[in-house]
Amino acid sequence: MKLLQNNNFKFTVIEYLKTPPSAQTLSEILDALCMKPRDLIRTNEPIYQSENLANPQLTDEQLIDKIIEHPILIQRPVVVNGDKAAIGRPPERVLEIL
Repeated sequence: MKLLQNNNFKFTVIEYLKTPPSAQTLSEILDALCMKPRDLIRTNEPIYQSENLANPQLTDEQLIDKIIEHPILIQRPVVVNGDKAAIGRPPERVLEIL
């Protein structure tokens, strides 16, 4: 957020834990990121192990359902600008889509 503020970009913060994305929104974000659901999942979260999300048999749709059910799994921050998106680690990656 500091990077965006320092560069005078207007943005909206969505608290994904309070307002998880819908399946459609998450699919659109994944498309903009050029990622599969598995690539967006934080594997160090305890829920990753307890839900057996490493299981290669899980489909993209099943993983999206799990991400929506447990939004803590989402890599963050995700910045979306139109049809482009970036995960802001390191923060400078966000500048590539602005």
